[in-house]
Amino acid sequence: MTSIVMPEPRAADPVAALDTVIADVIAPNAAGVDETGAFPREGVDALARAGVLGLLSAPDAGGLADAARVVERLAGACGSTAMVVLMHYAATSVLEAHGPAEVRRAIAAGEHLVTLALSETGSRSHFWAPVGTATPDGTGVRLDARKSFVTSAGEADGLVWSSRPLAAPGPMTLWYVPSGTSGLTVDGPFDGLGLRGNASSPVTADGVRVPPGAMLGADGAGLDLALGTALPPFLVLSAAFSLGVMEALMDAARDRMTRTRFEHLGRTLADDPGARAAYARLRVRVDGTRAFLADTLTALGTGRDDATTRVLQVKAVAGEAAAEVADGVLRLCGGSAFRRGTGVERRFRDALASRVMAPTTEALHDFVARADLGLPLFGEENRCC
Repeated sequence: MTSIVMPEPRAADPVAALDTVIADVIAPNAAGVDETGAFPREGVDALARAGVLGLLSAPDAGGLADAARVVERLAGACGSTAMVVLMHYAATSVLEAHGPAEVRRAIAAGEHLVTLALSETGSRSHFWAPVGTATPDGTGVRLDARKSFVTSAGEADGLVWSSRPLAAPGPMTLWYVPSGTSGLTVDGPFDGLGLRGNASSPVTADGVRVPPGAMLGADGAGLDLALGTALPPFLVLSAAFSLGVMEALMDAARDRMTRTRFEHLGRTLADDPGARAAYARLRVRVDGTRAFLADTLTALGTGRDDATTRVLQVKAVAGEAAAEVADGVLRLCGGSAFRRGTGVERRFRDALASRVMAPTTEALHDFVARADLGLPLFGEENRCC
């Protein structure tokens, strides 16, 4: 493992600088990013200048808890930007443990955006079972694969890439692949229901050639590396993402209930006991998710025995809560929220993403059950090797 990389000079406290970037750049652009599907480049560049992209590279940073705060705040303003940063942090966690020093230094300086390229067309959301190959090619290695959803495709500077092992036994090997590598192509723009600016497009590797030193960790050990370094931050930050979307939706519901009046009755929606009860049920759901996320971070930070279980649970808990809260807020706000412009319908669509992003809620439920029942995490039905 290479030595710790100190970041270049940046904002003294990137988390504190975040609010300014959100207010000045990200929030004003959010509706346009959603409408056009354009990658939120201006916001990502502003976050880089503020030091936010190097947050997990700094040895004195608050680590995953600070990253969760960042992703939650971003998700409340622009889901697409939040997802770009989430995937950058997950990929950074792998590279901090196993990546080349020059890449880590560039990430720490906010000069290098990275992402994960794990899901494939052939194995769908079963990221743990890549069908893409790595084969010896002279003095290098040839990579061939069809990745199905790569956030920041064509925008990130580098990819954490999975393949079948080069020669060793095992389910997976990880690589670092610079985005400009010959043979790497983005197969069209992303056009999704939500997170419309996160550029989650398919990426094909056709004879991509990398040096043997591009391998991250040992040949065949990629799944253990992914489970140990990428999956915990991805799952925790996905929960933070859902929490940020939910809080923004609750803000919209509160505004609607307290400001909208039934003029013929002389009261607001907040004066209706039924509406208040519905609002309270959603508030309890959001606060329960926040408590679960905080407990997960505590379990991880203290090395508690149930930390792995909490990590496997937290994305499913938050993702399902987000879908429920989004539906509830849409009902509370009525027909006006169904239109563009209020932000509710945009966040309603963004809230649904977590359920279907690998590992899906169904996959996580199976993992949790297997862990609790003392079974192997990967059984025959989700066999990875």
